[in-house]
Amino acid sequence: MQETAARNKRRVRGGVIAGLIILVLIIVGTSSFVVIQSGTVGVVSIFGAIKDAPLEKGLHFITPFITKVTKVDIKTQKVEAAPAAASRDLQMISSTIVVNYYVNDLSAPRLVSTVGLDYENKIIVPAIQEAVKAVAAQYSAEELITKRQLVSDGIKEQLKEKIGSYGLVIEIFNITNLEFSEAFNAAIEAKQTAQQAALKAQQDLNRIKIEAEQKVVNAQAQADATKAQAEAEAYAIEIIQKQLAQAEAYLEYQKIEKWDGKLPMVQGDSSPIIDMRGNTGTVTTAP
Repeated sequence: MQETAARNKRRVRGGVIAGLIILVLIIVGTSSFVVIQSGTVGVVSIFGAIKDAPLEKGLHFITPFITKVTKVDIKTQKVEAAPAAASRDLQMISSTIVVNYYVNDLSAPRLVSTVGLDYENKIIVPAIQEAVKAVAAQYSAEELITKRQLVSDGIKEQLKEKIGSYGLVIEIFNITNLEFSEAFNAAIEAKQTAQQAALKAQQDLNRIKIEAEQKVVNAQAQADATKAQAEAEAYAIEIIQKQLAQAEAYLEYQKIEKWDGKLPMVQGDSSPIIDMRGNTGTVTTAP
């Protein structure tokens, strides 16, 4: 009985030891390699010292227990921030900034070494706030609206400088919203109303001017037409007069053509009577 009990104890002890050995082997086996998925890199640290070269995607064998691999996402990520700032003329503004960025794979070890994995809250969001404040102070509130693209470019450039040294790369930068105080909005609305009224007045003035010019042109055209009509009538009268003169001369010519050479006999106290029936004329005096 005692031998049987001792044998059972040895079996149990052997089973436990075997199980522990298998467990250790499993742990060692699983700790001896790491799989890096697509879109990530592995940052290797040995006894806390980070290696400069990251692990690319694939299966990698490592030394268990002394080697640690931190996986860093290098796909495009999006962060949204809502910083407040003051314009050059001290108008308070609130904004919404959206940034698409990614981690440069070669810079991942340095990023993990200096910042860790919470780089979005530690680096990017504060950098957005600082960039917005710095650029907004260079423009008046109205210019922040009218020169929005310049403002956006300025913030983006400052943000690139602030986070670029950490290996963070900006892909897309957008100012999705700019809000001002109610007083400023009311002032802008009043200004726009005044500008619209001034524009309408100018348009009315231009319309009246054009209408007046059209009336002048129409009057000039009417005067030119009247003058042309008068000149035409004068020319017609001149032609008629010439025709009448020619007709009168023609009638005189017809009279001469029809004359038979006989002169009328004229009697009077002392008026001579010329008789031209012969070759020589005889002049007699009527009694």
